[in-house]
Formats: sequence, C-alpha cells, structure tokens
Amino acid sequence: MRPRILVVDNDAEMVALLRRHLETEGWSVTAVTGGEDAQTALGREEYAVVLTDLVMEPVDGLSVLREAQRLQPRARVILMTAFGSLESAIDAMRHGAYDYVTKPFKLPELSLAVKRALEDQRLREENRRLRAEVERRYSFDNILGRSKAMQGVFEQIRAVADTDAAVLLLGDSGSGKELVSRAIHWHSGRRDGPFVAVNCAAIPETLLESELFGHEKGAFTGADRKRRGLFAEAQGGTLLLDEIAEMPQSLQVKLLRALQDRVIRPVGGNEEIKVDLRLISATNRDLPAFVRQGKFREDLYYRLAVIPIRIPSLRERPEDIPLLAEHFLKRAVAAMGKTIEGFDSEALEWLHGHSWPGNVRELENVVERAATLAKGPLITRSDLRIEFTPGSSGELGVRPSLAEVESQYIRRILDEVGGDKRAAARILGISVRTLQRMQANMMRVGPGLTET
Repeated sequence: MRPRILVVDNDAEMVALLRRHLETEGWSVTAVTGGEDAQTALGREEYAVVLTDLVMEPVDGLSVLREAQRLQPRARVILMTAFGSLESAIDAMRHGAYDYVTKPFKLPELSLAVKRALEDQRLREENRRLRAEVERRYSFDNILGRSKAMQGVFEQIRAVADTDAAVLLLGDSGSGKELVSRAIHWHSGRRDGPFVAVNCAAIPETLLESELFGHEKGAFTGADRKRRGLFAEAQGGTLLLDEIAEMPQSLQVKLLRALQDRVIRPVGGNEEIKVDLRLISATNRDLPAFVRQGKFREDLYYRLAVIPIRIPSLRERPEDIPLLAEHFLKRAVAAMGKTIEGFDSEALEWLHGHSWPGNVRELENVVERAATLAKGPLITRSDLRIEFTPGSSGELGVRPSLAEVESQYIRRILDEVGGDKRAAARILGISVRTLQRMQANMMRVGPGLTET
C-alpha cells in the first residue's frame, strides 16, 4: 500500500499545491484546511506522515501534533513554519515532532523531508517487529512442552526471571539450555539490555580471560588495540557462560572475584571496571562431581548455582515429541516453500521409539532433513532417518576411524540431496563454508567428492 500523508494548512491554495506535488511522488494524500479538520481526519484514517502548518487558528499545529501523538503515535509529524516562528518549531520537536521545514521552501526539499520521515518510520517499525519476534521466540510460554517436567521448568523460569539471582542451567547437550537462558532474559527487568552468550569450551584458554574481561593495547602479542570484554558488552543485561565446567581453574578465581566484587580488570590494565549484569551459566557436565574431584572451585559453584534449573532430556518427556516435531516441520516447510501435511503413522511410531541422544536439537535436525528429502504430502519412516552402518558399503573397514565415518556420512547426505550443498549443510547442522572445508579434508580419507 502507498504511504498515506495528511496535509494541513489554513491556506487552501497551499494545500492544493502540496497535494498535487506529493501525489506526483507516488503517495496517497489527504488534504484539509485547518487544525479542526486535521483532528477529525486523524480519528478516521491512519497516516504515515502528518505535514502541518504551525501557525493556524483556532487550532494550531501544536494541537495537531498532540492529537497525532494521542491517536497515531507511529505517525511522523513534520511542521511547516515561517522563519519568525522557528523557535516554536524547535520547541515542537522537543515535544515529539519529527522535523520541520521553513517557509518558503522548495518542493523537492519538502519531498526529501517526507522521504526521511517515511524511512525513519519503516526502520522503527521493522525494529519493533524484530523485537516482537525475538520476544515471541524466547518467551517461555513458547518453549514448547506439555509434559509435567517442562511445566516445572516454566514455573522455575517465572519465579526467577525478574530477579538478579545467578542461575545455573543443567542439562544434556541439545536440551535447550540457551533457549531457556534467553527466555529468562526476555522476561526479566533487564530485557532492554543486551544478551551476550559465550561458549567457554570454544575459546582457547590463553584467550578466554581477554574475551571475558577485555584487554589494553599492548597487553600481549597481537593486542594492537584496546578491546572491551564480554562482561562490559553485557552491561545492564545478561551474560550467559555456556559450558562453564570447561573454564580453566586459573580463570575460575578471577570469575569468582568478578561475581563477588562486581568489578573486572582488563588484561594488562590497572583500573577496575564496575559491572552490572545478570549471570547465567550452563553445563552438560556433573558439576558437583567436578567440585568433588577438585576440577571446579566449590566457592565458585555456589556463586553460580544460586538458582539451579535442570532441563529434562527429550527421552524424559516423550509426550512432547509430537508437539515439537510438528513445530519443527511447520518451520522447515515454511522456509523451503514446500507443502507437507505431517507425519504418517510409522513415522510417528519411530519418533516415539527413538532414544534421542542429541535431544531437541537432534529432533529438529532429523525433522528438517526429512522435510528436505520428502517427496509426498506426509513424512514417512524412510524420510526420517538415513540408515547408516559404517563398513556396510565396503568403503570402510570393520573399525573405521572417526574421519572415515564422517567422510562417508557427508557423502551419503550429499548424494541424498543431489549434491545441493545448502540442503546438505542444513541437514548436517553446519554452515556451507564448514561443509566445503570438510569436503576438502575428506581428500585425505578416501575418494574425493566432486564439487557441485
């Protein structure tokens, strides 16, 4: 739909001129003479931009601005004013007007002001939609689960979300710990602040301290500029330390101090920086066992586990499998533009019978792969899983290496999708670039795969 613009001026000739010009720009224009008619128009139709004269009687441009803010807060108001009323126009901007133009003005200048207002509205609307989508996606009401086990998790999220207590999420890989951490953030008083996540196992020990606390220029070889750490980036928001059990003991002491004193010191720095954030940590390890074995500091554990929340594995909540499978299928077919109605009875039986060692993440991967391979209106048993037995094809030995298993599996997936790297990467749960790198490494394992 064409953007709709409301033009307001006491001068009928000016109104007619502006209407003709703005319509030639491709916009839909409603033109009225006077502030009273403008207020009536604002109550009848929705406008993207209100272009109003400032000095009018008996209802002036400021009154039109206030009515627009009351009835249509997303509309952008541009004031037209004579040079002598410039101070009033600036004051109006302080009260929410988007812009002003000074009479006499050239029509192209007016068009430019309207275009800027429309672009600002578009960007703000897009940001609003994205925020709404993020809040919907990470709302714990939308973390799917009818099971008693997941309802218990939801109750715990509701109880702790609006506090600043440190939360420790415990659960197997793929069970949804990061999703839960984001839900806690989006339902907390820190929702307007940043959410920052870091995988402690994915960063080399030598770099992890700098990654968390930042560093000064020249603090170590390669530190050619000052860098903020993730603690600083998460100021006012939430920091998720995933795979916290993998944090080296030398850094556990510094993390404990940061949590106790609410200050950090960048590597190579002398000044301490106050931090204000909510910490959530997560692990798939038995952290109390790590404490007993001396691998993890007991005092740090109790700092992190003020509120421990255990996320159940998928095999502990089998009643949620059909619900999750349908959800992942709808999302997959929407992205692919395919029409698949659901699962046949054998496919559903297999979904219930599988042990799901990879939990929800594995289920999502299997359903997305099935949606990619499916040829009919229903997902069948054969669509759900590619039977893979290393050595069955004669390519591998009785006891293949991990690289050989990986190589054959990648070839099998690529063969199933006709060499489509994007589809294969989606099924494998990796990026296309990672797949290409793995293909290059496969040359060392066995017969190479021709690039497609």
